[in-house]
Amino acid sequence: MKRLVLIILVLGFTFSAQLALADWNAAKRLTWTSGVSTSPAIAIDAGSTIHLVWQEYAYGSYEICHKRSKDGGATWSATKRLSWNSGWSGYPAMAIDTSDTLHVVWEDTTPGKSEIYYKRSSDEGITWSPAKRLTWNSGWSRTPSIATDSNGYLHVFWHDDTPGNSEVYYLRSSDGGSNWSGAKRLTWTSEYSASPAIAINSNSHIHIVWHEAAEVEGNAEIYYRKSTDGGASWGAVKRLTWISGSSLSPAIATYSGQTIHVVWDDDISGNSEIYHRKSSDGGTTWSTAKRLTWTSGQSSYSALAVDSSNALHVIWRDYTPGNYEIYYKKSGDGGATWSAAQRLTWTSDASMNPAMAIDAGDTIHIVWDDNTPGNTEIYYKNGN
Repeated sequence: MKRLVLIILVLGFTFSAQLALADWNAAKRLTWTSGVSTSPAIAIDAGSTIHLVWQEYAYGSYEICHKRSKDGGATWSATKRLSWNSGWSGYPAMAIDTSDTLHVVWEDTTPGKSEIYYKRSSDEGITWSPAKRLTWNSGWSRTPSIATDSNGYLHVFWHDDTPGNSEVYYLRSSDGGSNWSGAKRLTWTSEYSASPAIAINSNSHIHIVWHEAAEVEGNAEIYYRKSTDGGASWGAVKRLTWISGSSLSPAIATYSGQTIHVVWDDDISGNSEIYHRKSSDGGTTWSTAKRLTWTSGQSSYSALAVDSSNALHVIWRDYTPGNYEIYYKKSGDGGATWSAAQRLTWTSDASMNPAMAIDAGDTIHIVWDDNTPGNTEIYYKNGN
């Protein structure tokens, strides 16, 4: 395991900490198509099989695809196409429940506008249920996220412009995806609420974050809300950022107990950087925001995961090298101190849209899309 002494000089104060960095294997290209492979999502089941879904433009329009690895990412199955619709299928999200059933949601324009669709597999992705349409709204339902709790309930969030502006909506299934509740609206603002992200702790408390802007391109802030009864009712909305710029694209994670971690990108410094806050009491109070990146390029679109020792792992895309590359850092003390940033990709074109999952042995698995081959393809690497 590599180690270093990290020295940071900020505003005349010097801080030092000895932090372990991850060792990473070489990047592996997972798709080889003439189209565009993008927007990957990754999840790992109890048997350590790694599952990947993404959107693929190789069939005349974007469709959702899946592949898996049963040997820690060394080899991967052939690509399996999951959607066969007349519209555009994109932005997939995935969760795996306590019985190792895979659940995938995405947005689909087959009805003439975007709606949320769903399907599942109970045999590690070999066979899949028919696609099920989950939303039937007058507006556009976009960018879903999904999580499962310890009771096996499924929870889906998305943003929807049915009310005339974008708001966050929610629905759930208590029977493994066979039946679903009616859609519940969670935000009621005159602003643009989007990009909901979910984390569910060991008590099945649901925590969500999203960003909210005066308009699509206006100033944005991060907001938070939780449910302690499986989504039946929801606590008050809590605002987490207060800046003159924009706070965007939040990610959230929790492992056990009442501690919640949130990261996002923020341009308060004049440049987009990654920030972190945590709550140690289930979202009631929050730490002061901590800036995690200090770069000359744009740092944005972060992903966050917590391992079995409650160490935090963050990846993001960073424009500092002159094109977007994927970077990583870690905290072993709940976000108090952080390792130096590690650059994970060294390509001639843009590495984008990183996603991450951690297996039972605390190996970190990341995927992203990369335009280096001349069209966008999915790449993978792991480290510990």
